[in-house]
This record gives sequence, structure tokens and C-alpha cells, in this order.
Amino acid sequence: MVSPLSLNARAERVRLILLDVDGVLTDGGVIMHADGSESKEFHIRDGAAIVWAMQAGIPVGLLSARTSLATTQRATQLGIRIVSQGIGSKSTEFARIVAEQGLDDDAVAYMGDDLLDLGALGRAGLAAAPADGAPEVRAAAHWTSTLGGGRGAVREFIELILRAQSRWDGIVKGFSA
Repeated sequence: MVSPLSLNARAERVRLILLDVDGVLTDGGVIMHADGSESKEFHIRDGAAIVWAMQAGIPVGLLSARTSLATTQRATQLGIRIVSQGIGSKSTEFARIVAEQGLDDDAVAYMGDDLLDLGALGRAGLAAAPADGAPEVRAAAHWTSTLGGGRGAVREFIELILRAQSRWDGIVKGFSA
């Protein structure tokens, strides 16, 4: 764990947020239906925070090793344009997206929960994990949420970034008016 000052400096530099899906935006559970379709549960506060980050000018993207219609539908609902599914190497895909966006790794925040995320976490300027992430992932993270995946961890992470960039109070005031 880094000092709060260093964590704040990392969060101030963020210009892109990339997120794993299963275990970060969801609790990792997948309900398989008899017809072969599946269901996932997403936390509404995580979705709200994603929208606020994008409204504040910070794009958000999803990286998932699995391909899922539920993920595609949730990304569409939230207006997320960067969606990579069915990828073998998250580190390679991370690098591709960062280059496409014209950024350096230091300007990217990434949240992951399992071993498949270690490569992307190692590249990110701000690496994060949900509270229930694998021990190796939490050890590799600069910051660990107090909440579990699919339980508001993404909201907490985005709020940390928006606060460090002095954007949070404006969001709150927008709802208080």
C-alpha cells in the first residue's frame, strides 16, 4: 500500500479508467439459464460512478477474458465505448487501448480481482482491487477498496479518483441544486 500522498498523486494523473468485469463490476457469479443465456448482477452505484467519470471527461473501458451479452448490454446502457471481451492477455489489450487513446500507462487506472489481471495491474499508473480480490492481486494493487466486487468497489474507486482531481464536489453540487 502506498502513502496517501502518493496515492493522491497517482489518482490526479488518471485520464482513463479500465475495469475488469467479473469479480469487479459483478461479484463474480454467473447464472447460466437452461437456454444457454446468462445473467449477471451489476451494482447501480458502480454504474452511476462510471457515468459521472465519463461526464467529467474521463473515459471508462471494460476488459474481460469472457464474452458476455450481459456485459455488452450493461456497457451500452452506461455509454461505455471501450469494451474488449474474450481477450487472452489483458496486459496486451491494456497496451493497445492506451496507445489508441494516446496516453501513457501512468495516466491509466485499472481495477482487477484475479490472477488474469496481474499484467494490466502492473502496467497501470493506479492499480486497484476490490476487497475480495485474490491475495496476489491485492498485494499488487496501489489501493484496495473496502467493498467487494459488484458491491460498490468501482464506485469507491472512481470517487477516489474524482476527489483527487477536485471534481467530486461539483458532482455532488449538481445533485443538490
